[in-house]
Amino acid sequence: MTSATPKYLSGDSAAIMEFVDQFDVSSLLFKSPSLHLAHLTKIYKGVLWSGDHVFDGTAETLEMLRAKGKRIIFVTNNSTKSRVDYKKKLDALGIPATVDEIFGSGYSSAVYIARILALPPPENKVFVLGEAGIEAELRSEGVPFVGATDPSFRREMTPEDFTALADGTALDPDVGVVLSGLDYHLNYLKLSYAYHYLKRGGARFLATNRDATLPAAGTLFPGAGTMAIALKHMTGQEPLVMGKPSQAMMDAIEGKFQFDRKKACMVGDRLNTDIRFGIDGGLGGTLAVLTGVVKQRDWEGEGGDDGVVVQPGWFVDRLTDLRAYGDGA
Repeated sequence: MTSATPKYLSGDSAAIMEFVDQFDVSSLLFKSPSLHLAHLTKIYKGVLWSGDHVFDGTAETLEMLRAKGKRIIFVTNNSTKSRVDYKKKLDALGIPATVDEIFGSGYSSAVYIARILALPPPENKVFVLGEAGIEAELRSEGVPFVGATDPSFRREMTPEDFTALADGTALDPDVGVVLSGLDYHLNYLKLSYAYHYLKRGGARFLATNRDATLPAAGTLFPGAGTMAIALKHMTGQEPLVMGKPSQAMMDAIEGKFQFDRKKACMVGDRLNTDIRFGIDGGLGGTLAVLTGVVKQRDWEGEGGDDGVVVQPGWFVDRLTDLRAYGDGA
């Protein structure tokens, strides 16, 4: 996927200036915590910070890019936190950002449901597998919902529940969408409701992302994709995925920010999500940052499960190497 040899930029001021200048003066995409240049910017763990340690010069690099007229957008697959939550996290880390610059999979889902699906009320209610972050984003778009953090769904299933779901009396007739995200309190009751809304109620099936795992405490834990795959296995239905690398998310970002994709660049530290997101979206560039998950050997290998090698257009040792653009301009 992409045939040209990725270009190494670190330490080459002229190449960095040429790289940054070719993208739109209004936007850069960053992974969140990840980064992207040009129209969209995404910042993510491994690109801007590791753990609670922000890489030296990160804030100055972002401010330099803004001073050169680049718009920064932070893109994340994490649906458990809202944009306001992420803003607080970035503030605490000393990374300058506004709520409007943050675009998560929960918000992407809310925008898609409210503005693209645009189901007529009252059939636009959403049954949610997820946490408070999704709830906040659905509220921001005026989308009604049930499930999620409601305590009445955080309990054991009873014989009465089996009966009420079987005869349909437990189902809300206004639910038109099932949205599956990362749910720390997933249980049999929630899965049963989601199943019956999809199979008997004809609800549309959306998922915040396909991530099989997520990093925490120095290891990996089940990700949001493990919840969506359970419903897929039960129903035989494929969800519309709203997070990277799905282009439904790119369409939602483009719909909000109105940018020229050829003048935008995706920045991140994962080939199969971040870099693929930019390539599949037809962006003008992709930049891999080697302080995170991806290493140069990863795109020089045999490829992923499908045998396809995903490689970036450019790569740098660290994001702050782009400061050479400011020094040389």
